[in-house]
Amino acid sequence: MQNKLSALKQIIYKNTTISYTDSGKGTAIVLLHGFLENSTMWAYFVPEFSKKYRIICIDLLGHGATEPMGYVHSMEDNADAVHAVLSELKIRKAAFVGHSMGGYVALAFAELYPHAVKGIVLLNSTSRADSDERKANRDRAIKAVKQNYTNFVRLSIANLFSENNRERLADEIENVKEEALKTPLQGIVASLEGMKIRKDREVILHFAPYPILLVLGKSDPVLNYDENIDQIENTSAKLLSFPDGHMSPIENREQLKKELPEFFKSI
Repeated sequence: MQNKLSALKQIIYKNTTISYTDSGKGTAIVLLHGFLENSTMWAYFVPEFSKKYRIICIDLLGHGATEPMGYVHSMEDNADAVHAVLSELKIRKAAFVGHSMGGYVALAFAELYPHAVKGIVLLNSTSRADSDERKANRDRAIKAVKQNYTNFVRLSIANLFSENNRERLADEIENVKEEALKTPLQGIVASLEGMKIRKDREVILHFAPYPILLVLGKSDPVLNYDENIDQIENTSAKLLSFPDGHMSPIENREQLKKELPEFFKSI
């Protein structure tokens, strides 16, 4: 896990510091982490992927070394921040790999900047909006994190892994928790509010002119596999299934390192 990313770089966007890394040359691939994560999530993959591609890892709003920006971080706000980084780097088109919340951001970006997208990987993510039940869970999470920040963060991370992997990957999970505990309370609450109000973007899966890959875990405690697999029915999107949980970048690290470059060849 402790492969090093290249040095963090920063831009100021709407009076907010946005942090990112930029490695390699070639077609631009943007890696977007999930909720409570940051760009270190990708440290294992960047050295390999950057041999053939230009890999941009961005800390989303209120995560990692990127500052919070207000009290609601909508997926569109995040997408605009991503666009600001790409504009700074003079990158006109890129493919996106979005883990969980990062997938929501990638789809918001695709809606706002359709001509800037070469392909999308929804990694343990979904194109669908929150159900009423999920929205209620977000509200409960906001209360919980305000009451006991550390407990909320540590439990939230553990619950992303399939039960079978929690012991096997205990050290990795501890690393993810340590990174997650760097996320400020405002960043957590603003992201929960933003995910709660996000739009349904399933239509993108049906009409996008670029390749899309959906990666799901059959034992995902967060995204029900059977409920999410049908969103790509009658689309040209491809499916990659793993037997594990919500954290494929860790639970299925070796397979992803092989499979994602295969997808990159199609963009």
